[in-house]
Amino acid sequence: MGLEIKDLVKSYGDRVVVDHLSFAMDRPGVYALLGTNGAGKTTSLRMILGMLKRDEGEVLFNGKPLSTEEVNVGYLAEERGLYPKVTLMDQMLYFAALKNVPKKQAAERIKYWAEKLKLMEYFYPEPVMKKGRKVPAKPYKADQLSKGNQQKVQLMATLIADPDIIVLDEPLSGLDPVNTNIFKDIIHEVAANDKYIIMSSHQMATIEEFCSDITILNHGNVVLSGNLNEIKKSYGRVNLIVKAEEDISSYINELGLKIKEETPDAIMVKLDREEQANELLHKLVDAGVNIIRFELAEPSLHEIFVEKVGDVNEEK
Repeated sequence: MGLEIKDLVKSYGDRVVVDHLSFAMDRPGVYALLGTNGAGKTTSLRMILGMLKRDEGEVLFNGKPLSTEEVNVGYLAEERGLYPKVTLMDQMLYFAALKNVPKKQAAERIKYWAEKLKLMEYFYPEPVMKKGRKVPAKPYKADQLSKGNQQKVQLMATLIADPDIIVLDEPLSGLDPVNTNIFKDIIHEVAANDKYIIMSSHQMATIEEFCSDITILNHGNVVLSGNLNEIKKSYGRVNLIVKAEEDISSYINELGLKIKEETPDAIMVKLDREEQANELLHKLVDAGVNIIRFELAEPSLHEIFVEKVGDVNEEK
């Protein structure tokens, strides 16, 4: 049961932008749909939601075709969609009404999420002093908020109806570290409440934090799909992270190893086999080198992503 995406296909003329995309969530959680810009992620998400017509394939939820009229769905689009000149409170009440949320319940949820998202001052502005007495403050409109706060309001709109399926398209894009942490806390909270969440993001460390299963698209084709831990395990522990008080580059070169990355904090060495780590460790110990950190690690999702589709930073 759960959420099943089966053989989704979308073409524009002779150009196939999504070619037989399939994956499944047999239980609530967070699933990652990854790819470079133009890989077909947003097109796929919109087909899943029924916003875009599919050429082929089907989307099932608990064994039945997914209908947003029957299943409560929330969508945070990459392009934000607030009404700039409408008050925040009126917008949230309107979005809640579209989902048939009773007004009293909507008001409770607005207050709950305003507190969680650190938006109380905008939804419930304090009275101001005017001619020696307190008068109600003017309600805030969307265009009076920063982009980051507008994004938080958009997330509130996504969650206001307590959806069963939530689609987040680049939810952390453009957020500062403080607001990023707020978003992460909320995603953790929502995921813990047995929701089905599909998330697209270019922030690989965030995907590793939330998602146990992933699909990577490249030019509309699935190039990798499955359980992230199993995928990383299949590569083996090919990264060696070393920090020492002395310069150890000569010992690394002696073994024919390559330094993959060097930072003020540590050196990362690329291995062909795990035994090479033991060889280096013996050399360092025999030489009396003071080792602070010596860690074997599987490749990061960022490394795997780059291997499969190329470096996202090289895109034009």
